[in-house]
Amino acid sequence: MPVPDGFIEVGKIVAAQGIRGEVRVYPSSDFPERFMVKGERWLQRPNSQTAESIKLLKGYYQEGKGLYIVKLEGVQDRNQAEKLRNALLLVREDDKPELDEGEFHISDLIGLPVYQQADQALVGTVTNLFHAGHDLLEVAVEGRDNPVLIPFVEAMVPVVDLDEQRIEITPPPGLLDL
Repeated sequence: MPVPDGFIEVGKIVAAQGIRGEVRVYPSSDFPERFMVKGERWLQRPNSQTAESIKLLKGYYQEGKGLYIVKLEGVQDRNQAEKLRNALLLVREDDKPELDEGEFHISDLIGLPVYQQADQALVGTVTNLFHAGHDLLEVAVEGRDNPVLIPFVEAMVPVVDLDEQRIEITPPPGLLDL
């Protein structure tokens, strides 16, 4: 489901938690404050093209699960929480935190072309970034049904140039083979 213009997805509600209206959120953001600090967030319900304002009242990280447990204003019980399953939690695009050198916002990477550094051959386009121990770039490759997952570490992704809108990789032998 495409995120409305002007917003960034920070997480997806995957389930209700308990009986008091809390929800489990799978994060797509590396910034814990998105889920733990009170304030305005936006909700995009499944099959909706729009975002609605909602207040985050509290949240905490659930160790070992990789999820946040979040309490949203107006969600009082499990039934209301269940109705939010698969909804996206959003923030405004202009609400991006400052990053350190070598850090990137996922939204800045998606859509960038990926080239092999050695010969500048186009590999494909970034379609997603997964957090799986080490971050993995998902790259759609022309003529291939399944995307390629490339470890997002400096040794394999030495160049991320947002000004020039390109990524260069140095994949080990076999990584890009069909």
